[in-house]
Amino acid sequence: MREKVTLKTKDGVALVGDYYSASGARGILLLHMMPADRTSWVAFAQKLQEAGFQALAIDLRGHGESEGGPAGYKNFSDAEHQGSRADLAAGAAFLKEKGVKELHLGGASIGANLALEYLEAHPEALSAILLSPGLEYRGISIRGLVSRVSSGQGVYGVASEDDRYSWETVQELFREITLGNLRKTKFFKDAGHGTTIFERQPEFMDELVEWLDKI
Repeated sequence: MREKVTLKTKDGVALVGDYYSASGARGILLLHMMPADRTSWVAFAQKLQEAGFQALAIDLRGHGESEGGPAGYKNFSDAEHQGSRADLAAGAAFLKEKGVKELHLGGASIGANLALEYLEAHPEALSAILLSPGLEYRGISIRGLVSRVSSGQGVYGVASEDDRYSWETVQELFREITLGNLRKTKFFKDAGHGTTIFERQPEFMDELVEWLDKI
C-alpha cells in the first residue's frame, strides 16, 4: 500500500510523492532519474516496506506531478536542476515527521548524485544506494565524495557495462576504497541505466534490501 502525499520545499515548490508506511524508525528517500518519476521505484519501495522500512519516492521538481516550471525539467538550467537539493531536504523532513530516525537514500542517475551529495553533507544519514551515478550531472559533481563520506555510512555503487559513463564513474568513485559491507559495488553487463537495472535484474532488489537491513 502507498499513499500519495504533497510536500512543500523551502523555496516554495510543491512536490508529489508516494509514501509507503511501516511501523519502524527506519526510512529511505528514493530519487528517480531523468526523465522518469516516482513510479520507477514502486517495486523496490514495496520490498522495502515489506522489510519494515518506511519509504518515500518523490517526483523531483519539474518531473511527474511536482511543480517546477511551465515546461518541466526539459527547460531547466543547471542551476534549476541543482535546486532539487531542496527537494531532498523536504523529503528527509517528511520522513522525520513520520518518526524515521535511521535515514537511508536511494538514487538513480542524477538522483544518485543528489543522494551521495546529501549523505556526505549529513553524517546522521546512514547510507546511499547509487544506481548509475555520473561524476557530474547538470553541475552536480560527486568526484571524490565516496572518500569523504563518514566511515560509518554505507555507500553501494551500481552500474552496467553497457552504460559506459556510469560504469567508469563507479570505478572512479571507489578507486582506492576498501570494499566491505559499508562500501560495496556491483557491475552488470547489459542491465541498462538507473532503475532499468531493476527491470532487467529484479533479483538484485532483494540483495539491496538485505544490505540495507545490515546497515
